[in-house]
Amino acid sequence: MTATLDTVAVRSPRAPRMRPGGAGAAAARGLRRIPALLTIAFLILITAYPLFWMFINSLKSNSDFLNNPSYALPESWRWDNYITGWETANLSTTIVNSVIVTFPSLILLVILGTAAGYALEVLVFRGRATILLLFLAGIMIPGQMIVLPLFTAAFTIGATGSLLPLILIYTASGLPLTVFMMATYFRAIPREIFEAATIDGASMVRAFFAIGMPMMRNAILTVAIVQFFQIWNDLLFALIFAGQRRLNTIQVGLLNFSGEYGSTNYGPLFAAICITVGGILLLYLFLNQRIMKGLAAGAVKG
Repeated sequence: MTATLDTVAVRSPRAPRMRPGGAGAAAARGLRRIPALLTIAFLILITAYPLFWMFINSLKSNSDFLNNPSYALPESWRWDNYITGWETANLSTTIVNSVIVTFPSLILLVILGTAAGYALEVLVFRGRATILLLFLAGIMIPGQMIVLPLFTAAFTIGATGSLLPLILIYTASGLPLTVFMMATYFRAIPREIFEAATIDGASMVRAFFAIGMPMMRNAILTVAIVQFFQIWNDLLFALIFAGQRRLNTIQVGLLNFSGEYGSTNYGPLFAAICITVGGILLLYLFLNQRIMKGLAAGAVKG
């Protein structure tokens, strides 16, 4: 009688495997991150320090600002500089005027620029490349060259006592860049989408409002923000066409801090700048992600 022996292999528990390098590898990875962390810290410093410098100087008296280093903390914290700055810059009026000038200009720029970009990039007709080149040529014309003809035209039609010339000038001067950017963004949208809409019976106008505009939301917001900063921070046209105190925009109002003989009240001036910059900074932080999406949409085709 033959007995069959079955051999059963019993595995002994393995010892935990140690990662190669152990603590040394972790230390090496930490050292490799140091240059990146230092670069980030440096970028944060050069971005945040001007804001901090402006804020601490907005709380100084004139003698404190002139006799002590500008980076030093105030000897006495003059919070009343913000009240003086608001009144001297006439911000209650200049902010309203800037809003009245900026937002109608943006609305016209977005509607006209988006429609022109749609026509030049989506529609097919002879000469569209030449028209786009003409718009690009408009970007190269500096504003200083056209100030005198524009003022003559505004004076001739009797529009110098209102904000209407500024709205028209900002719209016309911003159109070349807006049309170019919108045409670039429309180039990233597949042409087949508009062709399918045409096959389904949609007209070009309906395809523009029902398909083009919704797909261009981030791009429109990006272009609007770019043009917003250009219009809001303009001084040249605002000083020439809105020189009357009741028509002053914010940038013109900030000139009120310069005295008759060139003396400047620095504390209230920086306080007024802090008020105006703070609102714009909050707007940018709130819309930052949409702006990045809009820039990325125009950078890649398809």
